[in-house]
Amino acid sequence: MSLAEFTTSEALTLGVELELQLVSMHDHDLSPQADDLLRELERHTGAWDVKPEITRSMIEIGTSIQRQHAPLVAELTDLRQQLSRAARKLNIGIAGGGTHAYQHWSEQQIYPTDRFHYISELYGYLAKQFTVFGQHVHVGCENGDTALWLLHALSRYVPHFIALSASSPYVQGVDTGFDSARLNSVFAFPLSGRAPFVRSWDEFGVYFDKMTSTGVVQSMKDFYWDIRPKPEYGTIELRVCDTPLTVDKAAALACYLQCICRYLREEKPFEPGEDDYLVYTFNRFQACRFGLDGEIVDPKTKTRQKLRDDILRTLARVDEHALDLQALDASNLIRETLFEGNDAQWLRSRRKGGMPLSAVVEDATKRWMS
Repeated sequence: MSLAEFTTSEALTLGVELELQLVSMHDHDLSPQADDLLRELERHTGAWDVKPEITRSMIEIGTSIQRQHAPLVAELTDLRQQLSRAARKLNIGIAGGGTHAYQHWSEQQIYPTDRFHYISELYGYLAKQFTVFGQHVHVGCENGDTALWLLHALSRYVPHFIALSASSPYVQGVDTGFDSARLNSVFAFPLSGRAPFVRSWDEFGVYFDKMTSTGVVQSMKDFYWDIRPKPEYGTIELRVCDTPLTVDKAAALACYLQCICRYLREEKPFEPGEDDYLVYTFNRFQACRFGLDGEIVDPKTKTRQKLRDDILRTLARVDEHALDLQALDASNLIRETLFEGNDAQWLRSRRKGGMPLSAVVEDATKRWMS
């Protein structure tokens, strides 16, 4: 299979995808009712899309193409309301969060599509352990060369999005010590992590042909990179975020990304290089493990700094772009997160009083659906 042509799309347009948990109202464990919920939503009135995910206790929603923060919030709010209404009819809950706190992966059921069966047969138990929940954000690009430049320039900011969105401290009933344990599940896949340092769409086509000739790759979907090009949409797709506990946070993260992309495109503050990736895995780990309290190394200056401080400085640099994009409300919510803490801290704060994990999940479900 040859690489698809890169579809031209309007620069800086946004599309947001959220993988969501289906939760039993009885014991607050995951509930395999994706089919029931999808049936209830067949006649939803929004421009958004809803579809199954790899196991039956998950769904994925995708917004229409968006340009500004306020309409994105409005669509996500409508989506949340319609999903919540349908879920209540079925006596199930919908929740954000990057992991379910105590579900057992071996009990999950693969959703019956050809693609998911292929993944299950190829990756074995990793497919069921992939019952984790992320937010993906697509950013429109006018051509493949621009998309690849932006993909590499953005790599420096990947820890920002991991730490700000982190909402997966608990796995299999245990506090992992990580703010985002979800990415450890993604990292188990052999084609995960960073994309190769290829700067033009023609070069990327050569790389893609080599990979498909090995039989390891059949399509772009087989790459689980943190940021990957999506030629059929004309976008790059950031895939490192946990699904936040609210749609407001999801919209703010998407628009923070939009502001950084505009800043990079218009000001070109640096030229991305292969050596930027020398510190990539270290910075990524710090954000997953310690969240906003992590430290990162600037790939250009080689200086180490607090991740929280780096985000504050970046917000100051992109404020003018946030104003032009009408995204100041999103920037303000990101600033509030720096001081109030991310969703992983919110989940741990519920647990501090001795609350059982089932009650923590119940609170997270109420928070998403309210």
